[in-house]
Amino acid sequence: MSAVLNEDYYKLLHELQAIDFVLVELNLYLDTHPNDTNAIQQYNHCAEIRHQIAYQYETKYGPLKHFGQSLSGVPWSWNESPWPWQV
Repeated sequence: MSAVLNEDYYKLLHELQAIDFVLVELNLYLDTHPNDTNAIQQYNHCAEIRHQIAYQYETKYGPLKHFGQSLSGVPWSWNESPWPWQV
């Protein structure tokens, strides 16, 4: 059974992809500049934003991660498709 996907679904997924890209880039930069406090502050700020977006997504559309990293709704949410990586 497939869920009906609306514009908000794609908007949140796009925001997650964008913030994940920023976090990866900051992580790579910090690997070579570990004392850059401005970059660390940016990383932490973006990590908080990502947490908020992921919470909004998971509240509305189900878990993003498995093995206990995301909570499931009732009934079990993992059998609902499409999964985020299928979109």
